[in-house]
Amino acid sequence: MTFPARAMTIPDEKFYRAHITKRVDFAPDLWMFRIRSGGEFNFVPGQYATLGVENNGKRVERPYSIASSPAEDEVEFFFELVPEGALTPLLHKMQPGDQLLMRKAPKGKFSLDMSNGRNNHLLISTVTGVAPFVSYVRKLSKDWKDGRFDGSHKLYLLNGASRPWEFGYKDELIHFDKELPWFKYVPTVSRPWDHADWSGEIGRADDILRKYADHWELDATNTVAYICGHPEMIEHSKAILKRRGFTEKGSVKEEVYWIPSHK
Repeated sequence: MTFPARAMTIPDEKFYRAHITKRVDFAPDLWMFRIRSGGEFNFVPGQYATLGVENNGKRVERPYSIASSPAEDEVEFFFELVPEGALTPLLHKMQPGDQLLMRKAPKGKFSLDMSNGRNNHLLISTVTGVAPFVSYVRKLSKDWKDGRFDGSHKLYLLNGASRPWEFGYKDELIHFDKELPWFKYVPTVSRPWDHADWSGEIGRADDILRKYADHWELDATNTVAYICGHPEMIEHSKAILKRRGFTEKGSVKEEVYWIPSHK
């Protein structure tokens, strides 16, 4: 996920000169980078890293949610091109081997809360907003296999997009759904009419929220909700959850950003 951009000059000691090691394009305006920071970078799933590019004598920075797990030796990001944006047009031109700036300290508090007595975690996302949830699942999957996680906490992920090609991590998440007894994944498409081969859910993530909360028996007594993506989806989801009793502080966590709507 992304946050508002800013341009500023900052001392070099706050940055790594990181290198792009891999790029995967999911669509003309959606892609993934894997980045080698070149130094120690310890983060918690759900945090973000601030990336930057020097352009016309200025550093242009923007924070991006991390999709990789802390156990990986590279840091992974899922981007959407914002044509009028300050940074994504510059990042979109970059290829493996190119260098960019990366702040040495991760930030953010959008992490899994596994200490409040609720063992269900309802994750609701749109497009690149799925990135922190990918990090959650990758981390817990490794912990599960290594015997450090007992599966007592369960994750339920609703992943919305306009069209099927916007699911950058669908295949990986479907594999996790089949492999992990404590994880469920539902991708949903809001514009299915041009995709006769789409056999999955139809509607926006917030459109199917009630259905799946009922199906999975998730309520305010046993669940924490996490919402990441488009502001309109977040507001709709929060209103639905509030009507379902999610009113206690800490029962809903959100990470808001802005992307242009797909036409």
